[in-house]
Amino acid sequence: MTEEELNVRKAPQVGTPAGMRALNQRAVLDRLRLDGPSTRPRIAKETGLSKPTVGQALLDLERHGLVRPVGRTTAGPGRSAVVYEPNPAAAHVLGVDIGRQRIRAAVSDLAGSVIARVDERNRCRSADALVRKVRELAVRTVNDAGLELDDVITKVVGSPGVPDTRGRGMHHAPNLPGWERQGLLDELEAVLGPGLVVENDANLAAVGEREYGVAKGVGVFVTVTVGTGIGMGIVIDGRLFRGAHGAAGEVGYLPYPESKEDPHVRGQFEGAAAAHSVVDRAKAIGLTQVRSARDVFVLAKSGDSRALEVVHDEAERLAYLVASVSAVLDPELVVLSGGVGTNIELLQEPMELALRRTTPLVPRIVAGELGDGAVLSGALAVGLTAARDLVFDQREAITL
Repeated sequence: MTEEELNVRKAPQVGTPAGMRALNQRAVLDRLRLDGPSTRPRIAKETGLSKPTVGQALLDLERHGLVRPVGRTTAGPGRSAVVYEPNPAAAHVLGVDIGRQRIRAAVSDLAGSVIARVDERNRCRSADALVRKVRELAVRTVNDAGLELDDVITKVVGSPGVPDTRGRGMHHAPNLPGWERQGLLDELEAVLGPGLVVENDANLAAVGEREYGVAKGVGVFVTVTVGTGIGMGIVIDGRLFRGAHGAAGEVGYLPYPESKEDPHVRGQFEGAAAAHSVVDRAKAIGLTQVRSARDVFVLAKSGDSRALEVVHDEAERLAYLVASVSAVLDPELVVLSGGVGTNIELLQEPMELALRRTTPLVPRIVAGELGDGAVLSGALAVGLTAARDLVFDQREAITL
């Protein structure tokens, strides 16, 4: 199932008593979700519905567990009124972030509060093992939340690559062995159950920063994830842009002359700028003790001249990416994320200097606010958007 399919609302039958009653319930519930707890008189005033109509809608919604009373008003003249809010326990959402190095899972209630989270190293060396690990972590996380997997109304999995809804597999995910085989999406759905969305991880990182992080309120921005691989989530007019085939943002495949990678296997730019290339360049100039890109940045922060040289080289490569993207999209903001990308204090100045040497188009470059939780936050945000509609549409039939 795609995110778009999951977010399709069932339209009530307009013109019938049942349809009008459902529309009124939806209006009341949306008002509470957008503006917070409120009373029957205030909802009536703000929606234009009559007090009896609002009262009936609240009664129906409470009977089906979608709203709950949380107290009474105490200020002001006259009788006190019951205060209602959406019931956060009406549904739960599971998010999973599959990375080459780590796998993360979290469960949130309908208010967006995370009530359980699990984070483990990814030691899987095959797609079969990874599917089993995803199932294991999902079950453990929902159990920690006091739930069963069947209790979760939506599950959103973030993964490197581009989901292929026709072949039911993933494209462009070379860093996860066997992950590009046909039928993989069906395998994930078989172990996680219905209500599953699989989305590119960089796209979810962009959603996370838009909903909860540094890109709130920004209409056009990109989130660049730089770690084991390189990806980019694109937001235009506040919405994800995926392109004609879902591959918008696969910037690892940009041509780059210094790369020695087979462009059809990994991508030239990813081969030149991902974490492994930082390590390779560091070892080539004598930093033979480093094992990870993190080691290189730690040395650079301590003032090691050779590590700083590698970091400046990485910044220039990332500036090449930003210049390419800026010429096409003109983003207001470039958000750096991922294990390498979060080192903004070392990368920002040389990136901006390199950009000014090559282009007049220099967007604002910032670090993401969500750190290694960006993909997971985006997965939960996507799941919550769908769940808030599904829990309304799937409620028990109301006697009308």
